[in-house]
Parts: sequence; structure tokens; C-alpha cells
Amino acid sequence: MGKRAMTISTVNPVNGETLRTFDALSEREIEAKLQRAVDAFAINRARSFADRATRMNAAADALDRRKNELGKLITTEMGKPVTAAIAEVQKCALVCRYYADHAGKHLADECVQTDAADSFIRYQPLGAVLAVMPWNFPFWQVFRFAAPALMAGNVGLLKHASNVPQSALAIEEIFVDAGFDAGEFQTLLISAEQVAKLLDDDRVRAATLTGSEPAGASVASNAAKQIKKSVLELGGSDPFVVMPSADLDEAVKTAVKARIVSNGQSCIAAKRFIVHESIADQFEAKFAAAMEALKVGDPMDESTDVGPLAMPQIVNDLDEQVRKSIEAGARLVTGGKRLGGNYYAPTILADIPESAPAYAEEIFGPVASLFRAKDASDAIRIANATPFGLGASVWTNDRAEAERFIDEIESGQVFVNAMVASDPRIPFGGVKHSGFGRELGVFGIREFVNIKTVWIAKRFDGDRSVGAE
Repeated sequence: MGKRAMTISTVNPVNGETLRTFDALSEREIEAKLQRAVDAFAINRARSFADRATRMNAAADALDRRKNELGKLITTEMGKPVTAAIAEVQKCALVCRYYADHAGKHLADECVQTDAADSFIRYQPLGAVLAVMPWNFPFWQVFRFAAPALMAGNVGLLKHASNVPQSALAIEEIFVDAGFDAGEFQTLLISAEQVAKLLDDDRVRAATLTGSEPAGASVASNAAKQIKKSVLELGGSDPFVVMPSADLDEAVKTAVKARIVSNGQSCIAAKRFIVHESIADQFEAKFAAAMEALKVGDPMDESTDVGPLAMPQIVNDLDEQVRKSIEAGARLVTGGKRLGGNYYAPTILADIPESAPAYAEEIFGPVASLFRAKDASDAIRIANATPFGLGASVWTNDRAEAERFIDEIESGQVFVNAMVASDPRIPFGGVKHSGFGRELGVFGIREFVNIKTVWIAKRFDGDRSVGAE
């Protein structure tokens, strides 16, 4: 990133205006917050699930009540269309309510029949979990970590991306106002260079990161040196496979939506569109027409489909990937140009050679890579020809074909006749270079707990089964 990216500041991506700047916390301030987290853990771990749920539901209520205000804040800081930003805030309320309702069940003592008089599994919180989070979904990425972590009895420390500091502070405010007011969730306005020292501190017990491969490798290696658990949700170059039996119009409509989510700046956005050769011409024509019809403009305008990219460096990187792909032999179907400032035209590249960046790299912006497949085997080969393995969308009305894609595509999730999306009720995460560990669902809340085996050789006089409580 350029120099500006290192500054903790709100820079309007529409016009480049710096709206607010913040100083990074001093070592003394970080020390105070770490100690507060330790003290807060003693409080939150002792709370009942019902007590935590009351607070988490209050956080959900606050998100719903302030959705328009917070949505506009998201748009101001990172540029996604305001309607999508408001929907993001509402989704955060959903994950808060999900874990308020289900944490007790997900973490209840689990009886296991053994030779012991009583044996069971108990799930206990670890302590302070450091979350290193990105700017592309500045609220959702945080809440999908924070809701299960806090409901499990842990406490959260947030190191957010440096271009969304006001979002980071607003999230802390939401939790404080909801009753998590003893330091159970704290935002740390710090630089990326300060993260390693935090991970070295014994008071930080685990870490989770959503972001780039280099950032993930750095956090995971630093955590591993201290023998600390980490969860990584990294990049993706997700395939969107369309077969002849699919509803073509519905597939095209969803393809556009899946490519431009968060202005194309999403790890689970569909990026590589793999279409059976018998319908490829039709798909390309319809897809190009739909991409060209998108309204690019002011993200505060509710009719805007695509807003500005978050930072100038992202536009530069995107433009270079497109240019190098065309130089390598890719065919430009539509777009492929800057539109001034941080704006980039919705773009489709086709006939992409393996040497082109668009073949397998993650493209972070409204650029779609279009491939033609001879059959299902060829489609699977192309889908897996990437170091990433986050999500996959498959379009077919042939059940046997769908089962084959589900089984053979290398990804953390496969959506059939639907767009890949995270949902509080099901696990989310990837394989290969897309990371490890899972967020959301029962698996997400169990990532940052001690899965403790309890074995009681014989019953105590007058006692009943411990694990059956």
C-alpha cells in the first residue's frame, strides 16, 4: 500500500478527502487495554449464557436502530453502495441474535459413553482473542467473530483496517452501550507493525484474521511461535460454474450480483465464470449486457450499483492485472478502464491464458474472468486450477452433475443454483491458500474454546451424573 494506507484515517473514496485522522495508541495505552481485557475476561467468563444473551440481543437492537447511520458511515469510509452497507449492518444484528439464541446449546456439556462412571466434554473460553479485520465488510467481518467469541465467554480485541477507524470505534460503542462495558470488547487503533508484539503477549490467548495471504501468513506464524490458536479467512478466486441444464437468465442475473458485491472487493465474490461451451456465447452476451447496464456512481445514491474502490492502490493493482492479462492474450469483452478517481468500469475478460493474472489470481474489483469448459470434468479442472479454495457456485439442474461438483470442487463451501454467501447458521471458511479454521455456526463458536475432556472414574456418594446437567 502507499503511504496513505499506513495512516489511521477516514479518507472518502469518492473524492480522496481526508475526513478524520487518528493517532496510533501508545505502548502505555495498549498496556492499559490489555490489562483491562484480562480483568474483563474474569467478568465475562463468569456470566451465564442468559446474561450474555441479554447483552448480545441489546447489541442487535442497537444495530437495527442505527442501521441507516452506521450504513452511511461504512459507505463514507470504504465506498460500497449505501443500500448494501445498511444490509450489512442488519446482517450483523442477525448474527448477534443467532448466537444469543444458540450459544448455550452449542457449548453445553456433551455426554460421551465410556468405561467411566461419568465422562463428558466441557467447552470453556480461552481469554482475550485478537481479531485483525479488513475494510471490505467493516462491520460484518467483526461481528461474525465477536458475537460467538463474547457469547462463549471470551473477550475481544479488535485491530481493524487503518482506513475504517470510525467503524471500528462505532462497533466498540455498540457493545459498550449493550452492556459489555467492562472492557469485554475493545478497539485498538494501532498500526500493522504493532500486531506482532500483541501476539507475543501472554494475555492475548488466540488470534483470528480476515485479509490477504501475506497478512495471514504473518499473523499465523507469529501466533504459532507462541503456541497460540489462530483462524485465517484469506483470499479467494471463486468459480461460478454454469452447465447447459441451468436456468441461464437466473444464472446471469446472479453472476452479476456475485461479481460486484462490495464493488467487487469481496473474498467470496464470484471471480472466475466457467461456462459450458454449448451455452458460452449466450452467457457471454447476456453477461456483458448486464454488466454494461450497471450504474456506476455516488455510493450514497440508492440507485447506484457500483461505487468507488476503497483506495487508489486497489485501482492501480486492478488496472495492472487487467492490462497484463490482455497483454498475455486475454480478450476484453467490456470495460477494462478507469473511470476517474477510485472508479473502475465493470469488466469482463475472456479467452484467458494460464499465464495471465486473471487466470487464477484474486481480482479485487468489478472484473470477471470468463472461461469455456468442454464438459463437467473440464469445468472442475478449471475451478480447481487456483491456489485458493474458499467458495464455489454451481449452476445445474442435473442432480448427479451437482453431486459431482459438490464432491470434486476444492473449496470450503459449494452453493448449488445460488450465490455464495455467509450465513450465521452454517460454517464459513476455506481450504488451500484461502485459510484454515471456521467461522459461524456451531464450528465457529468452538474455535476459541478449550474442548475439555472430563473423566470421572466412579460416582460420588449421593451424586448424580455431572455431565448430564
